[in-house]
Amino acid sequence: MAFDEFLADRVRTLIRQKNVVFEEKKMMGGLCIMVNDKMCVGVIKNQLMARIDPDVYDEVLDTRGSKEMDFTGRAMKGFLFIKPEGIDMDSDLEYWVDLCLEFNPKAKSSKKKAK
Repeated sequence: MAFDEFLADRVRTLIRQKNVVFEEKKMMGGLCIMVNDKMCVGVIKNQLMARIDPDVYDEVLDTRGSKEMDFTGRAMKGFLFIKPEGIDMDSDLEYWVDLCLEFNPKAKSSKKKAK
């Protein structure tokens, strides 16, 4: 199991309840939820990967079970990993998903490679 399917189902359910159209892509050894063709939120192993507004990044860093996303060995500003203890409660998971969905309209889309 590359990612926690139960956590992925919880995220899917939350996003559907908010009537947000999304698609799923397997990447980085986990699952990425794309909204408006932009990476929004994901599940890597048993952690939530949250793409949030860089303006609130420092404010929420190290709170609610969050830590810097250092997937490549270097922190990525605007991306956090949320440890299981930070998303055990549905209200905590919803807090993070809401932050991701709020930032999504402002997020830059990654450039598509020409084939």
